[in-house]
Amino acid sequence: MTEPRPPRRRVPRNVWAASATSFFTDLSSEMVLNVVPLFLANVLGARTAVIGLIEGVAGSTASFLQVVSGSLSDRLGRRKGLAVAGYALSACAKPLFAVATSWGAVAAARWGDRVGKGIRTAPRDALVADSIAPDQRGLAFGLHRAADTGGAVVGIGIALAVVWGLQGGGLTLDADTFRTLVLVSLVPAFLAVAILAFGAREVPRPAEATAGPARPRLGVRGLGRRFGLFLGVSALFDLGNFSDAFLVLRAQDAGLGVHQVLLVLLGWNLAYALLSTPAGSLSDRVGRRRVLVCGWLLYALVYLGFARVEGGLGVAALFLAYGAYYGLTAGTAKAYIADLVPAPLRGTAYGTYHAVLGLIDLPASLIAGLLWQGVGAWEGFGAAAPFTFGAACAGAAALGLWVLLHEPAPPGSAQDEDEEDDEPNLEDPVVLPIERAIDLHAFHPREIPEVVDAYLDAARERGFTQVRLIHGRGKGVQRARLRRLLEGDPRVERLADAPPERGGWGAMDVWLRGGDGP
Repeated sequence: MTEPRPPRRRVPRNVWAASATSFFTDLSSEMVLNVVPLFLANVLGARTAVIGLIEGVAGSTASFLQVVSGSLSDRLGRRKGLAVAGYALSACAKPLFAVATSWGAVAAARWGDRVGKGIRTAPRDALVADSIAPDQRGLAFGLHRAADTGGAVVGIGIALAVVWGLQGGGLTLDADTFRTLVLVSLVPAFLAVAILAFGAREVPRPAEATAGPARPRLGVRGLGRRFGLFLGVSALFDLGNFSDAFLVLRAQDAGLGVHQVLLVLLGWNLAYALLSTPAGSLSDRVGRRRVLVCGWLLYALVYLGFARVEGGLGVAALFLAYGAYYGLTAGTAKAYIADLVPAPLRGTAYGTYHAVLGLIDLPASLIAGLLWQGVGAWEGFGAAAPFTFGAACAGAAALGLWVLLHEPAPPGSAQDEDEEDDEPNLEDPVVLPIERAIDLHAFHPREIPEVVDAYLDAARERGFTQVRLIHGRGKGVQRARLRRLLEGDPRVERLADAPPERGGWGAMDVWLRGGDGP
């Protein structure tokens, strides 16, 4: 007889605070950043290669800084302060757009905004991961992405109203309209900072948990073989995932006016917001890899569509499908990273992930701009070329993800926990803090007996009389193995499934002999 699943716990305060902060930040950003490429092209006369340079450097700057802030948050054992500082810096950079009169000034404002993003993102993601139970990570990150994108929907709606009120259905963007949008966007930007500063709380962590690298570094040593493989296929995907500024320019190239461009962007973000939470929850049940592969294949199809599209209806349909791709992958990828690395190194892992993809952002956007309009006397291959290139990269990355990675079963999934046929995990050793609970999803099934043996010895040395082993709620294979392993162990006094509110039959409580007290 199948045991009932324990009741779900409430979503923690930090997840709500981070989600509300992202809602208002994206509300502010989407009012401005979606029309920056139109301001550059329509008002300042910049070519796509210049726009690609600005967007590529902006993305690379933000992403590279995340390895620094993520690693620092691991060393400090504190996430909130760095996240608040990053949001505040981005808010302070936005007024620079209002006074920009050259593409260089726009670049400075854009890069300042992205520096703030680089500082905040990895600590914020680690704060969310630290605040939620393993079997609800997909739900938490899906909820966060849904709030983020909900803010984008509202922001684009406000931008649409401003554009329509100031210039009607014009095909190009006016400078005065752009500056008005920037000024209106400042209110939600600073409100977002206040929400995180006063609404979020640090997650208490023991001193041993600050086990990040001594210095911020770009690399995967100690983060695991699976993480390294995922990073590699993600980098291949990102080479064809150039700035969304090119989608805006492609929509205008297909004949859409400024207000129509904002309308299709509104549809894109609405689809993204509606799908993020159910997609995250789905990844908790069926596995992150399956959801990510489906999302990347959808991306490839969408980009092939953008290469050939003509007319407004086709553009609108593609933007909706593009929103579905985002909904499937954005939160799921972050939850997947949390599954692949130990908790004390999550800030470093998120930072490394975003830093590597950020290094790819610059060549990706430059390649897109050059393929479209070329440089100097060379006029490039036209609007279809960058999208065909992007589709090819996405298809290859999806294949690589499916073939190379055998993901660990997500906590609480029905996926078989028995993965004995996987390749041995050759990752570099990770020194884990000895706490009263250990999440076994970070380890290959073949490693678990050795890990549990060493963990029980270390726990007894620390004087623990009771510990918890988190193994997940799949088909029960790992649970049965642990029982066989522990029932005859002389160090174990007794064992039982954890209480429903602390993991239920997805975790096991173990009482130890010979400890000196909790």
